[in-house]
Amino acid sequence: MSKAPSDLTAPMSQGLWASVLSLFASSSTLICCALPALLVTLGAGAALSSLVTVFPQLVWLSEHKEALFVLAGTLLTLSGVLQWRNRSAPCPIDPALRQACLRTRAWSARVYGFSVLLYLVGGWFAFVAPWLAD
Repeated sequence: MSKAPSDLTAPMSQGLWASVLSLFASSSTLICCALPALLVTLGAGAALSSLVTVFPQLVWLSEHKEALFVLAGTLLTLSGVLQWRNRSAPCPIDPALRQACLRTRAWSARVYGFSVLLYLVGGWFAFVAPWLAD
């Protein structure tokens, strides 16, 4: 029994969605921790105060940064496992579909890498930089 073309692309779309979800989670770590530190470092404390007034959720994110980082790390790990599992998944034989499959795989890997970078930057400002300042 042969698979339909949509069944062949299902693993690739799972990897892409996992990467996008991990990007969302890791960018929240950047917003909670790196953005306030950057604004204060640049002397834009008033801008940070205005930002917190408009978006009071930033305070909640900062207060719960440990849970936020655990959730983001879990999503990044899940996304990494899906990326690794799908690294050699078959692509369709049709040249156009194969090219789309390979392009999606490449973009998924880039989004994942960018997500990990955002997570590390957020982690630096949330945990390492305050520890070094003490």
